[in-house]
Amino acid sequence: MPVGRDGWFEAARPIRVEGGIKARSKRGTIGEQWWSRRFVDILERVCDPGRLSRGRAYARRGQVLGLDLGPGLVKARVQGSRPAPYDVSVRITAYGEREWAGLVDALAAQALHRAKLLAGEMPPEIEQVFEACGLPLFPGERGLDMDCSCPDWGFPCKHLSAVLYLLAEAFDDDPFLVLAWRGMAREALLDALRATGGGRAPGETEPAGAGTEPGGGGTEPGGGTSGLLGVADVPFAERIGDFYESGASAARLGPPADPGSPPDLLLRALDPPQVKARHIPLLDLLRPAYRTLAAWGDEEAG
Repeated sequence: MPVGRDGWFEAARPIRVEGGIKARSKRGTIGEQWWSRRFVDILERVCDPGRLSRGRAYARRGQVLGLDLGPGLVKARVQGSRPAPYDVSVRITAYGEREWAGLVDALAAQALHRAKLLAGEMPPEIEQVFEACGLPLFPGERGLDMDCSCPDWGFPCKHLSAVLYLLAEAFDDDPFLVLAWRGMAREALLDALRATGGGRAPGETEPAGAGTEPGGGGTEPGGGTSGLLGVADVPFAERIGDFYESGASAARLGPPADPGSPPDLLLRALDPPQVKARHIPLLDLLRPAYRTLAAWGDEEAG
């Protein structure tokens, strides 16, 4: 039997419990999504492999009785071989209001990142956005402050390891928990991103011709240009015959969208209009149409 740090001999098998949190993974590694695997890779690089293996077994047996995540702190209770469960805590640095303001601006400056986050997705590039702001998304080798009330000399012990693996599975279920641990809850982040309106990156200058009235252009009617594409501004009376035709060639519209982008990306990026048809939100009606059109386009291209 292993000797604890207080000289007490700890039994090899834990007390079986009912109602504990069990890992979904029954064999092999734990963590399915890229963000949870990134977290697990860090753990498996810096922690003792033997204790991590016993921690996985604890997680799969359901020895963790509760798991609570807040800004900078995860608390848990783990049932070991003693009658009283052990108290476990895992701390990281939670970023403050000023740091998160800079992160929100950086994320909002990337339209695709903003759209994916508003759609509940975690873009892989988000880690680089955090790094560019000098604020790591995931804790490094010395970024975790861990403690367990057990007598085990090892670090991290199997109780801590079990909690860390279950934390990775919780990240699988909700990637926004990674951000909440760093100090920004899901709804607070989404509200902040919506409030940005997808604006320009910090320090980016206003494009030429911007700031004019919608549809009015930057010059007098009849000879100037207007809009983001620089389309000639022609009085409406001279455009009656071809009003619904595009004012710019296909070449000037730029490259096609990223084929990996969802067909309803634009709907996700824009703030939803407060419009309903037969009590159904407008976006819920438009989204299937966008997907159907995208599917038709794929069939034509094929």
